[in-house]
Order: sequence, then structure tokens, then C-alpha cells
Amino acid sequence: MTTDEKIVRLSLKRELQNKNYAVEDFESAKSALTSITEDWPGILVSDVMMPKMNGLTLMEKVKEVDPEIPVILITGQGNIPMAVQAIQNGAYDFLEKPFATEAFIDAIKRALEKRRLVMEVRRLRAKINKQSETSNTIIGKSLAIERLRQIITNIADADADILLLGETGTGKDLVTQNIHQASKRRNHNFTAINCGAMPENIIESELFGHEAGADRKRIGKFEYANKGTVFLDEIESMPLHLQVKILRVIQEKVIERVGSNETIPLDIRIIAATKTDSKVASEKNLFREDLYYRLNVVRITLPPLRERIEDLPLLFQHLVVDACSRYHQKTPPVPSPEYIQELQTRRWEGNIRELKNEADKFVLGIPQPSEPSTGNDIQLSIQQTLKNPPTGLNNQLAVIEKSLIAQELTRNRGDIKRTYTNLGLSRQTLYNRLNALGLKRKDFI
Repeated sequence: MTTDEKIVRLSLKRELQNKNYAVEDFESAKSALTSITEDWPGILVSDVMMPKMNGLTLMEKVKEVDPEIPVILITGQGNIPMAVQAIQNGAYDFLEKPFATEAFIDAIKRALEKRRLVMEVRRLRAKINKQSETSNTIIGKSLAIERLRQIITNIADADADILLLGETGTGKDLVTQNIHQASKRRNHNFTAINCGAMPENIIESELFGHEAGADRKRIGKFEYANKGTVFLDEIESMPLHLQVKILRVIQEKVIERVGSNETIPLDIRIIAATKTDSKVASEKNLFREDLYYRLNVVRITLPPLRERIEDLPLLFQHLVVDACSRYHQKTPPVPSPEYIQELQTRRWEGNIRELKNEADKFVLGIPQPSEPSTGNDIQLSIQQTLKNPPTGLNNQLAVIEKSLIAQELTRNRGDIKRTYTNLGLSRQTLYNRLNALGLKRKDFI
């Protein structure tokens, strides 16, 4: 607090101390400047009319040190143009004497809260930047995440194939990229393949390439990743007959393009990921047991967000900063402690992916619905449509078909393979029907 009027200065100081605020008072602007630094956690309250350096000039110099320090200006000779100019120059508030004590305390409270939020953003950014440099953007300080970082360090150059197990949205792709970047293969290609999203009639050609004439030769993803890393996501969705070929690639490190008998040697590392227990799937003949044991040399289980909830504040702020960058917003908003506490009470079935959506909505200021949309919501909408069916036999059949497929997707939590098997359809037919009926697999995961 800066003012050359000692009685006023000490009176305001006493009022603030009675409210348990820590206060430093100065009789000149020059003496106040010596205490203000970029990491100073406080705010400045200054008189406008002072000898040698007035409050407006002091504010300019403070803003040079840190433009985000709130400055409250007070004066007994104020007018509307002066107040407007002060606010335009960066003053947080402008009070004209005599002012009510309640108004003064309220301005102090609001300014300090703003400064606290600014410092919190900086602290979180510093943590995020430090973790990004040392652990390649795996954000968190929980024991589970620290253990995960250590495992990545230990296995990065071991060249063993890896099986990742984790729920949807736990960051399997991110962990795989971390392993690749930490390994000696980092300067070669990293190729990610979503086995659950690739139609069965093209998956073999995509993986192994094809050679149906020199003018139509195609390099597959395995060959493209030679000397690098191949990430097979949702490997449990891969057809059984292709699992045999994957097993051969892992064991012999060779491929044959579709339409060719020539073997092509490869130097690749395979990381497979699944959201289901592959051992249980193998016992049900949904996953080859020999492939499971071949991949299970190194097994990493990723913890769901609800089991490392202490990471949520730091992770959420990281996602908020990322969202601001994508949406071209300069200043990231800071969530209140109450908001963070509310987030920590949720189940987060979608894990980090769901939290990322929450961060995007927070940055965009979108009001949150009480419950997220789910496959059950879609089924409810379908049932309401069935109560008042559309005209025409084909339209009614389409609604019934949509209901049956939605029920099966819900039952299997979006698992494509189980859905088309239980419905007696081919993989390609199911994809065609999903597109025709406007259903999206991600809504049932």
C-alpha cells in the first residue's frame, strides 16, 4: 500500500490487518517498487496524487515488472475521465475518497483472488513444462504414474514386444509414443493401427501391403515402420485368421505382401493394446492363446483416472492450456477449488479422453449437462420413436434394426467384433449399417 498521507495509510492498513490480511505500507512510490517482483504474490493499492511519482506512473512501472499484478488506485480528486483512463491503462479498480470500508475490502478481496489465480496458473504451467521435458508429456505425480515412467525407462531399449492393458481413454497411444521416443528407434517411423476401426476386407492389405502388378504395388504399414515401432490398438478386435499372421510377424519378423510369395525381413517392435483381458478372451476363443503368450512378455497395465484422482488438478490444467492453444485463446481460465473438487468426485468412465472433453467445454464456457450422453440415451430416443413410428414399412424396419444394433453395441460396450458376431453379420456389413443408421461406435464405449 502506497500513499504519502500517513494517517490514511495506517488507517487502511489497520482495517486490512483486522481482516487478517498481511500488509506492507510505503510512504513513497520509489520505496514500494523495491519490493515488487514478478513472483510477488500480492496486489498494489496506491494513492494517485503523490509527490515525485504519482500513482499512475507507479502503476506503469509495476506493469513493466509484471503486467498481471492488480493495481487499485485511490484518490480524493478523481473524476470520470481520470477513472476511465486509469482502467484503460490497466488499473484493476479505482476508488474515490471517501469510500466505504466494505467497498474497499471487497475490492481487495477480488484483486487478491485474481492474483492468486494468476500465480496458480503459472505454478501449474511450470510443473507441466517440467514434466513435459522429463517425461514426454505423461502428466501426473501419483505413485502409479511415477512407476509407469520408470517402467518406460527400463524397457525402452529392451526391444521386447509389449502388451498394454487399459480402459478406454487411459492413454495407451501416449504411452506407446513415449516408449518409441525413449528408444533407439526414435528416428524411424512410428505407425499406429486401430484394429477395431479397420474394415476386414482391407485390413490385410493395409498391414502387409499388396503386389498385384508393378503399377499397383503398395507398401503396408508393417513394412513402412521398418526399424521403427508398430502400435496395434484394440488388437482383440482383429479377426482370428489375421492373428495367425500377426503371430508370424512377431516370431519371425518377416511379412509377405498380399499376392506375393516373397518374404520381406523386418526390424520392428510391436506394441499391442487392449481394453479387455486378453487371457480371458483367449479362454473364450476370441483371442489366440499363442499370440497372447507371445505378446505377454512385457505387460503394462495403465491405471484408470479414478485410481489416480490426485493427478486430476494438474492434468485438467494441462488440458485447459492445450484447449486454449487449439481454440486460439491467450489466457487460460483457472477452475475454482470447488469446481476441481466436483470433478474429483466423478467416476470418469471415459478416463482422460472424457476429462479432455470437459476441459474443452470449460475453456469454451459451454454449460455442462447433468449427465453425459450415452448408448442408453440413444436407446431411449429410439424407444420413444418406436412409440410413434414413422410411416412406411422400410422406415419402421430401419428403426427396429437401429434399436437391435444399438442394444448389442451397448451390451458389448462398443466392441465391434462381438457385436457383428452376436448379430450374425460380417464385419463390413455392420460398418455399412452403422453408417446408414447414423450410429457411432464411440457413443457406446
